[in-house]
Amino acid sequence: MKTIIKITVFFIFSIFLISCNEELVEETQSGILKGKVVRRGSNEPLANVKIFTTPTTNTVFSAQDGTFEIKDMPIGNYSLKAELTGFLTNFLSVNMQSQDQVVTVVFEMDDDESLNTAPSVPTLLSPTDNSENQPLEVELTWNTTDPDSLDVLKYRLIVKNNLNTNVLEVKDLLDKHYTLKDLKFGVSYFWQVAVSDGIHPEVFSAVSKFTTNTTPANRFHFVRKQSGNLYIVSTNEAGTSFGFTALSYNSWRPRKNNNAGIIAFLRTEGGNTHIFTAKPDGSEVFKVTTVPVSGFNNYELDFAWKTNGKELIYANFDKLYRINKDGSGQELIYTTPDGSIISECDWSYDSSKIAIKTNDFNGYNTKIYVIDMLGNTLKTVLAGVSGGSGGLDFSVDGNLLLYSHDVSGYQDGNYRQLDSHIFIYNLTDNSVRDISAESEKTNGTNDLDPRFSPNNAQVIFTNTSNDGISQKTIMMIDLSSSESDLERTTLFSNAEMPDYE
Repeated sequence: MKTIIKITVFFIFSIFLISCNEELVEETQSGILKGKVVRRGSNEPLANVKIFTTPTTNTVFSAQDGTFEIKDMPIGNYSLKAELTGFLTNFLSVNMQSQDQVVTVVFEMDDDESLNTAPSVPTLLSPTDNSENQPLEVELTWNTTDPDSLDVLKYRLIVKNNLNTNVLEVKDLLDKHYTLKDLKFGVSYFWQVAVSDGIHPEVFSAVSKFTTNTTPANRFHFVRKQSGNLYIVSTNEAGTSFGFTALSYNSWRPRKNNNAGIIAFLRTEGGNTHIFTAKPDGSEVFKVTTVPVSGFNNYELDFAWKTNGKELIYANFDKLYRINKDGSGQELIYTTPDGSIISECDWSYDSSKIAIKTNDFNGYNTKIYVIDMLGNTLKTVLAGVSGGSGGLDFSVDGNLLLYSHDVSGYQDGNYRQLDSHIFIYNLTDNSVRDISAESEKTNGTNDLDPRFSPNNAQVIFTNTSNDGISQKTIMMIDLSSSESDLERTTLFSNAEMPDYE
């Protein structure tokens, strides 16, 4: 009897459990919640955002594209919460109403500026503090970090100097570098960088100092034309250059003297041409002459230094003058016997003789000859020929004289040359060498303004089309070449009237 009662009770209890389970299944209907988390304003997807609900269901994290999904979310009302370091916590309400419903939400999260960290103090990298002999164009570089990694950093550069009270300020830089240009020689510059993330006050670096070169060692000087004026460029073998004279003046024919430590050049002033000098950095410009340099064409005129750097010689029509570099002691030393105009001159290295080129008022009837310091003619190099000529330059030993001559013999009122060659005249045996022909000069061009290199192993000169309007190029002929044809090398483009000391 007891056994029957037990079986009956167990049966009734099982039916009750089954009935309860059926009711529970009916009560746990669920849906799916899908969503995406973005930064407010930019809609940039935010990854690794923690998403959880109240009442509690599953906790999930957003993917790289900002999306998330909570499956099997029971029907009901929920508060949805999103958390990410550096952003304000955000809440949304969700109502899951029916079985298998898909609810979609979007979280827009705001930066939490209260948790944002200011950028680090900028470190000035280059040039290093107290560095010297810097070029006139300097790349400033620095480094800083943003602990939040998401802020846009902007930099402000402040530059001062010990030359004047000018302050250079460059704002809103996005890169950690800036190129300073057109600096002055021998000047100390002080620079500082401030960084801002747009949230915190600017963070300032320390102040760093660098000093530019005091004396350029440039051996090349030449002339370029801009805005109707000629100006002089100083450069080195690597092509690092700067404007030696200002564009606002008309300056040409640079002549450097290493013993004097200055560079002389011609400049127009008040309608006349005068000799000026300046330090190698272009500073301390000084007018040497009072009697102007004059001839048939100002741009064909040339003058010469004495080797010791104390005196110069130059021409005023048919007269040749000597003058000290400080403008004192002007002296007439030679007058042409036939009244012809002196256009160019050169002083030998030992200062014992002077080469002179004369011509008429049209630039023709050229004569090139050498005189001693008493005015006696020692050698006639060129005479009785047609066509323009010029470019006088003695070799170091005084035995060779460099010059150019238009072998076409062409003459017109504009002093146009059609086929100018460079020649080397040997004063010892009177032989003449045509190095333009030996170096295969291009037809239709002129070789002009030749100068010996300091060791006399090369000749530097201007080459240009004979049309009179094409770009001019400075080239070099290597006289030491062992080949049958001398080698030509291009040195500087858009350049003329070279000097190499």
